[in-house]
Order: sequence, then structure tokens, then C-alpha cells
Amino acid sequence: MTEVNPNIRPGFDLRGRTVLVTGASSGIGRRFAKILGASGAQVVLAARRLPLLQELQTELEADGVKAISVAMDVADEASTIAAYDAAEAAFGQVDSVVANAGLSSIGRAVDLPIAEFDRVVAVNLRGVFLTVREGAKRMMAHGSEQSGRGRIVIISSITGQQVSPGLAPYSATKAGVTQMGRVLARDWAEKGVNVNTIAPGYMHTDLTEGLAESRTGQALLAKFPRHRFMDADALDATLLYLCSDASAQVTGSVFTIDDGQTL
Repeated sequence: MTEVNPNIRPGFDLRGRTVLVTGASSGIGRRFAKILGASGAQVVLAARRLPLLQELQTELEADGVKAISVAMDVADEASTIAAYDAAEAAFGQVDSVVANAGLSSIGRAVDLPIAEFDRVVAVNLRGVFLTVREGAKRMMAHGSEQSGRGRIVIISSITGQQVSPGLAPYSATKAGVTQMGRVLARDWAEKGVNVNTIAPGYMHTDLTEGLAESRTGQALLAKFPRHRFMDADALDATLLYLCSDASAQVTGSVFTIDDGQTL
């Protein structure tokens, strides 16, 4: 039996890693960037709203974090490629990607303009595909097959696993990226790129602002075993784990973090 040194424990030290975070201008993407930077990573802040990214960059740099801001429309292939080019020019290899950018649309399907449906699909499904595909290409080009250090984390949702009235387009895209992540994990397993998905429950974020006080929110809270939305820090540890060397043998997994909301 192999002896275990009690003083050695897996750590989430991200020094030496460069992480690109989409949707970093607000919400959990903004928090992700701060947590990753605090753990030692160089952070590429990517979103369409460049001024908000630059404000966050200033905050991070004040705390000693190396960060850059890149304007990136995840639904546009040329914009995605340009963002990775800028990241590599500043920091070299991007070895970790957090595909977080997303938007929601709430309402009855029969009333939904098809342009709104297309917008949700473009960001939540096409955008994730373009983000992770370009990231994986770069990782492979930089030798991930030999190093095994490629990390991709897709942010999905529990609405992709259960029926959520009024969220047909959003739920469909989240179910889609969850399955996409599993397929890509298999496709890229031999190339040293791990692909995992986090499916959060309802959290206190920009997207859910005001929801808890609404009639819909009150109905949700009544059904949850713990009758609450999750706090903003609920995903921190899992995100750091999946971006770190500690998760070397984890790929194709879906981590449901929902405080028991789907029970």
C-alpha cells in the first residue's frame, strides 16, 4: 500500500496559469475573474462591454493580479479569434478557459419573438462552442497532449436538467452545452484537454436580481428544501478545482451545485 504524506494535500494554486473568462464584465463572471486572480492566475477578461472590463482590470491590478481586458463577442468567430490573439500577445499560452457568457429570456414561448430566440441561442450555445473550440485549438497547438494541462469549464444551469416554465430557449441552450461538454471531453481526452461543466442552481446574481421578491421567485423558494437562493461564492471552490492541476483526472463531468434545489 502506498503511504500518503499527511502534509501533502491537493491545492488550487493557479500560479503559472492563464485563464480566459468570458462574460467577465458582470455577475458571476466578474467574481470568477477575482477568485482566479486571487489564486495566482493571469486573467484575460473577455466581454463586449470593454469599459466595465477595464474597471475590473484596474481593481485586479491594484491587488497585484496580472490582467488584460479584451472586447469579445462570443457569438462572432472573428471576435473570438481576435480575443485569443490578444491574450497570447500579452501572456502567452491560454491554458484554462471559463465559458461563462450567457443571457436569459423569460416568457411564454408563444409570445417570444424569433429574433429573441436566435439571440439566446447565438450567445449561450454558439458562443460557448466558439469559445471552447478556439481555446482547445490553442491548447493543442501549445502541447497540451504532452502536458495534460488544458482546462475548459463550461457554465450551464440546473434549468438544463429540469423543467423550468417560461425558460424554453434558455433551458434548451443549457442542456445543449452540458451535452456538448461531455462530447468534447471525449473528443479531446487524448489531447490533454479536460472539459467539465458546472450546473449552478439559482444564485444571487445580476441575472436573478429581483427574482426572489417576485411571485415566481417566491414560488421557487417555497419548493426548495432550504428555501433560499445560493450565495455568490457557491461556485468558487469547484471552479478553482477544475481550473487547477488537481483536476488532472477529471473530464466529461457535470457538477451540479444547487444547494439541493433539484431534490
